[in-house]
Amino acid sequence: MKYLYTILLGFLVVAGCSGKKENQANQNSSLVTKEVNYSTDGTPLKGFIAYDSSFSGKRPGIIVVHEWWGLNDYARKRAEMLAKLGYVALAVDMYGNGKTSYHPETAGKFATEVMQKMDTATARFDAGLKLLKNQPQTDTANLAAIGYCFGGGIVLRMALEGIPINGVVSFHGDLPTEPVKHPDSVNANILVCNGAADPFNPPEKVKAFKTALDTVGIKYTFINYAGAKHSFTNPAADSLGKKNNLPLEYNKQADEKSWNDMKDFFNRIFK
Repeated sequence: MKYLYTILLGFLVVAGCSGKKENQANQNSSLVTKEVNYSTDGTPLKGFIAYDSSFSGKRPGIIVVHEWWGLNDYARKRAEMLAKLGYVALAVDMYGNGKTSYHPETAGKFATEVMQKMDTATARFDAGLKLLKNQPQTDTANLAAIGYCFGGGIVLRMALEGIPINGVVSFHGDLPTEPVKHPDSVNANILVCNGAADPFNPPEKVKAFKTALDTVGIKYTFINYAGAKHSFTNPAADSLGKKNNLPLEYNKQADEKSWNDMKDFFNRIFK
């Protein structure tokens, strides 16, 4: 349990990425998915790319950063959902070697190791961004990132570090409250989709997050979903919470509303 509270929360990229497999669900499906290998600083990373071949030409690219469980089927599902909206989506591996765990102590250890070494986190995010930009379908002038839980905290920190993308969306993510070091370098639009009843983002933490950004004039959109608790977008949250004695809870209304808010956000920020 202590690890969950802990995470609530240069360019030496070896681009030797190779598709392990490429699939189309069936002959009537235009959704294309593929597992990809890439690396940074000697660490093997395993990603998942999805796009819809029925869309012609280049389209915006979106990074998906997983929950603290690692790059699992939930992150892949979100990448596929983005692909069906007409984007190129890459679910990235922030832990290395495709590590996953459904044990909270192990998952917390993975997440803490990354959060305590932000240079490593930035390098791994950058490696994914470079891979996404190298996809022939990607419009490199229109890039964004979304993240869930641990991943939400990652994308917010990447935006506040000045990573050159159009925008980020955090879903029930950890809220950084530390002072922004270089506010003039922050160009990404920011959308925070937060559960109003999330015990890991209590009102005082929300206030500290907003103060950190307001103090230096960083604009953002913060949406609280009434009654929504932590992990409100993940249908597996109830069973995972019960199994691991964690306050997780799926909220169908907040899930659907936040996804629609994300779509509106992308419609605004992409040229």
